[in-house]
Amino acid sequence: MKRIGLLGGSFNPAHDGHRDISRFAADALALDEVWWLVSPGNPLKPKAGMAPLPARLARARKVARRSLIRPTAIEAQLRTRYTIDTVKALRRRYPRHRFIWLMGADNLAQFGQWRDWRGIARIMPIAVIARPGYDEAARGSPAMSWLRRFVRPARQSAAWTDWRPPALVLLRFRPDPRSATLLRQADPLWHREYEHTRVRDPLTRRLIV
Repeated sequence: MKRIGLLGGSFNPAHDGHRDISRFAADALALDEVWWLVSPGNPLKPKAGMAPLPARLARARKVARRSLIRPTAIEAQLRTRYTIDTVKALRRRYPRHRFIWLMGADNLAQFGQWRDWRGIARIMPIAVIARPGYDEAARGSPAMSWLRRFVRPARQSAAWTDWRPPALVLLRFRPDPRSATLLRQADPLWHREYEHTRVRDPLTRRLIV
């Protein structure tokens, strides 16, 4: 059995803040690996300004090198668009792994907009990583009003495989203030560096085109 943290997102582009949060979560939750689910297309984000999937995966591989992080575009192979479908498919495909969903407080603030978000919480535990500027919105969100009864103490976070979902743990961390939005503003054509890169998915070993 492997203990896997799942961090979903556009990774447009991936940066050291993603890496730092993932390493922090891996330590707090005693994870064997963190899988970055590089989304083919986030239903809650506009398509304008979204770099091609191969470029985003290539950049994620570069940022994640020499770590326990495995970027993957497996959602493109699974043909899943929504997180609820992805987590169901991953549990079927990897029955011997134990998964926990990782998200920043900014995502918890809008978690109630996700398709069948209660279903996601019933399938696997969720770890929320504090993000300055979003904690208050996350605490007051509709999703949190339902999830609050399932919060587990952070001191027990390494024992998450013993929890019966729904289960939520709040992890305190001071992340890198940089964000993908700021990086795109500074260099909107960052993905051109990877235009001619042939990138293989580290998890599925398939070429991403």
